[in-house]
Amino acid sequence: MVQVADYLKLPHWSTEIPLESPHVRLDVMAERGFVILSDLDPPVPEEEFLPLEYMDWKSGGDTNFAPIATADGELECRGFWKPGEERADKGGKWTSNAPKCPSLVDHVNATGADFGRVRVIKLEPQDYEQSLRSLHRDDNNRFNPDDEGWVVRQWIELTDNPGASMILMEQGPDGLPDQSTEVQVPLHRGARFVVDTQRLWHVVSNPSGTTRYALITSLESGPALDTWIHGQLP
Repeated sequence: MVQVADYLKLPHWSTEIPLESPHVRLDVMAERGFVILSDLDPPVPEEEFLPLEYMDWKSGGDTNFAPIATADGELECRGFWKPGEERADKGGKWTSNAPKCPSLVDHVNATGADFGRVRVIKLEPQDYEQSLRSLHRDDNNRFNPDDEGWVVRQWIELTDNPGASMILMEQGPDGLPDQSTEVQVPLHRGARFVVDTQRLWHVVSNPSGTTRYALITSLESGPALDTWIHGQLP
């Protein structure tokens, strides 16, 4: 079996991201750090995500991103902590891509939760071994006030890529991913799940040979998101 330790070494920037804080978190995600929702049916039509304006931004492999909501409504992929304008990954503003993908916007709004970054990821093929090189944790809660909700992320899989999966691992005592905790979430068109990507190391393996597309949305934990999740369970 391929070992994570063959590819990731300390120091690694992800290990510096906080795991513990007093932020509001959801009980439904406490045990595993993720929750699988019922499939989206019908799936999002290709004309809502293929023609979007994509930017060359690398995260978790050979990726491009189409920003749908950003900190200021501009087409950019940075976090919400521009010097002098630092804030949490919440209060996102729609970009010029948003009118091109109304059903994606509707899916975000339907959660009822405050959202931050909303974007479509375009991931080129990479097999399991290649993907391990890009395992990481997300810095979702930088500048997030302690008495507000913990930011997590929702995925909606937009394409079918046979064999693709989301690889998730808890952080081990050495600060690197603990491979004994590995979970692989199968990715098929319409698959949906919410993940605490600040808690879990994660990356997508896409051995299909075809380009994968998915919607990623930053969402604030709280009563609205909790109610919505429970209404979307299989």
